[in-house]
Amino acid sequence: MKEITDNINESRRTLIRSGITIAAVGAVAATGLLKAGAARAQAAKASQSVAMYQATPHGADQCDNCIHFIPGKTATDKGTCKVVEGDIAPKGWCVMYARKA
Repeated sequence: MKEITDNINESRRTLIRSGITIAAVGAVAATGLLKAGAARAQAAKASQSVAMYQATPHGADQCDNCIHFIPGKTATDKGTCKVVEGDIAPKGWCVMYARKA
């Protein structure tokens, strides 16, 4: 009878160890997937039509004074944007505009 009890206890320990290992592997995998998902979300940019981009300013508001604008080689060259895809005119504007401080 003691042998059966020992076998049951050993099986229980093995099951618990396996469960802990599986949980740890799952947690590590989930963390990697969450980071990959966040990276994809950050990499995605809005299309110019969704952002209602226009190559002309909106009053005093224009891309070269926006926190999202990445300038081209010169002040008049087209640049890019952190949140809108495609070439962006320095004097352009879109609804994602956020004035630099």
